[in-house]
Amino acid sequence: MSVTERPQAVTFKGNGVTLLGPEIQVGQAAPAFSLPNTDLAPVSLADFKNQVVLLTSVPSLDTPVCDLETRRFHEAVGALGQGVQLVTVSMDLPFAQKRWCGANGIDRVMTLSDYRDHAFGHAYGVYIKELGLLARAVFVIDGDGMVRYVEYVPEVTHEPQYDAALNTVKALLG
Repeated sequence: MSVTERPQAVTFKGNGVTLLGPEIQVGQAAPAFSLPNTDLAPVSLADFKNQVVLLTSVPSLDTPVCDLETRRFHEAVGALGQGVQLVTVSMDLPFAQKRWCGANGIDRVMTLSDYRDHAFGHAYGVYIKELGLLARAVFVIDGDGMVRYVEYVPEVTHEPQYDAALNTVKALLG
């Protein structure tokens, strides 16, 4: 099975990098995944059936922009109430994710790790070939598993378009 390569798909510190995997499109079924959470228990997309999922991928929670992004989405999702699940995926080990969440009082984000086989990165087209990290991206998935919003942040070191993603979540919540 060959993996789609998307050269120069985004930049990292101004340099073009190759993303492995397809470019996810609005209207398609979200690719399935199963990733370990901070307790090493498997979590799959199917676990969120009938919920809106705000799914983000970040290079590492231990970097300033990823920290800021995750905190900002954490705060925003907390104000939206029930029916939405914030999931952040990175290559950080589950133990590091748990430490980061605990140290920062983050309790409304489910952090999942793609460290084992990078299957999430390949399925969502966010695996950076040159760095072995995930690119910064945001996906909103409705309760039926359909992708309703996609943003591959053009420069990995920049923040995403928070309002656009959150407005999609709000519209899906009614």
